[in-house]
Amino acid sequence: MDGSLPTIRLDVTTPSEINIASTVLDQQQQVLLLTSANKGCGVTTSAITMAHQLASACTGKVLLIDASLSANSVTCQLGLQERPGFLDLAAGHITALDDCLTELPANSFDLLPLGQRSSDSRGLSTEQLRQLLAQLSERYRFVVIDGEAVYTGGDTLTIGSLVDGVILVVRAEETRWEVAQAAAQRLALAGAKLMGSVFNARKYYMPKWVYDHL
Repeated sequence: MDGSLPTIRLDVTTPSEINIASTVLDQQQQVLLLTSANKGCGVTTSAITMAHQLASACTGKVLLIDASLSANSVTCQLGLQERPGFLDLAAGHITALDDCLTELPANSFDLLPLGQRSSDSRGLSTEQLRQLLAQLSERYRFVVIDGEAVYTGGDTLTIGSLVDGVILVVRAEETRWEVAQAAAQRLALAGAKLMGSVFNARKYYMPKWVYDHL
């Protein structure tokens, strides 16, 4: 384990609706990918929240993998850009998992930062990635992957085809239904198992307690 960040806590958003971890616990899924149709839908926030909820709800250990190239990724938020991580392991450049993992005691889950992108433009190796996910599954009860958007991340479909379930994050009033539906179809064609969606940043035009009693 490559150190820990005991004084840093990632912000966790309190869900306004049903606990997003409950469906996962019911279905006994283990490796999960969160993605969206386009950028800016709140995938990172949702992934952090899910990892936090799972860590609070189960007795096993939980890992959050940063597979996002966003400037606001978990890796960037914590200043871990120079650390080896997911991309190094998936490419086989580093084989020692413990050299890449970072403990986040304040959040009760571990982090596998993004790592260094290879100059090789062919993308991630399916077989190498499958082996990595199998290795992580032996160590962690749940693995949550913060992924790139379907239409911007070249590796998202590859990752989606190998995980136990995919959750599509939809941003209220910004993600067009047709675009979200097309993204879901692309994931399905790639062999991904779409579990459902997270409706993010919902706006209430009357007090929420009114909605709750409708």
